Amino acid sequence: MPGETRGAMQNASLRILRICAAAALAALLAAPPARPAELKPETLAAFDRYAAARDAQFDEETQHDPFLWIDAQPPAKRAAYYNQLQNQGVVIEQLGRTINGKKYDVPDGMVHHWVGTVFVPGAKLATVVGLVEDYDHHSKYFAPDVARSKLLSRDGNHFLVYLRFHQKHILSVTVDTWHEAWYRAPSPTREVSRSHITRAQEVENPGTADEKLKPEGDDRGFIWRMNTYWKYEEKDGGTYVQCESITLSREIPLLLKPIIEPFITSVPRESLVGVLTHTRTAALPAPAVPANARPGEP
Repeated sequence: MPGETRGAMQNASLRILRICAAAALAALLAAPPARPAELKPETLAAFDRYAAARDAQFDEETQHDPFLWIDAQPPAKRAAYYNQLQNQGVVIEQLGRTINGKKYDVPDGMVHHWVGTVFVPGAKLATVVGLVEDYDHHSKYFAPDVARSKLLSRDGNHFLVYLRFHQKHILSVTVDTWHEAWYRAPSPTREVSRSHITRAQEVENPGTADEKLKPEGDDRGFIWRMNTYWKYEEKDGGTYVQCESITLSREIPLLLKPIIEPFITSVPRESLVGVLTHTRTAALPAPAVPANARPGEP
């Protein structure tokens, strides 16, 4: 009973903390137009330097083993991760802003760097990659987080894509984004891709006659840029899917940071879990129907 009481008190404290964070966030984002979040040139330049360093590191590391992030972890941790994946779990970790021993700072912005992995039992590599490349149907596979999707052009393994993101946590936000993506296959059982947002504009009054795009970099600052890095490996009777995301959003005022930062940090994490979960669900092979099954029977 004492343990249950402590647990209940901890849960209540967590709920109160989230309510306080939500209230502080709402107050921040409801600030008058005289105080919009602004994507400054130096903020974007610093993020681009960090992303470029990760691009180069990613291209190099995909040429050799360990291929997946979990395979680079200590043996005990690696075994626990694989067990979690085999039981339909999502392995996800937050990464620091350090590339090859160098730390990157991004002034007047927040960088959220996460990596996650799922396992799709029974799925072939080509099936999973084909699903992710099917950008015209991302609004179906990844709903409700992706409200609209369209392949703008394709030249071999180079893609230009439009995606409308919609997020609803405490507040709703809709952002139109334009992406550039590249794919390649280091081996017959492995595929990699990386993409980046080339433009992001928040949508005001989405889905109404008054819908319009806010000026780029002059909005509430939920998402200004995002780079993603995907790895796919077919083994163990299925395909492992790893997605790493680096997202740039607005900075939080210093006085509100202790309250709001944990909540803000949880949003990219939850989004990545959703992307990976939806990918696994969409790529799972349909259950085989016995030849002697009667209509209407499982």
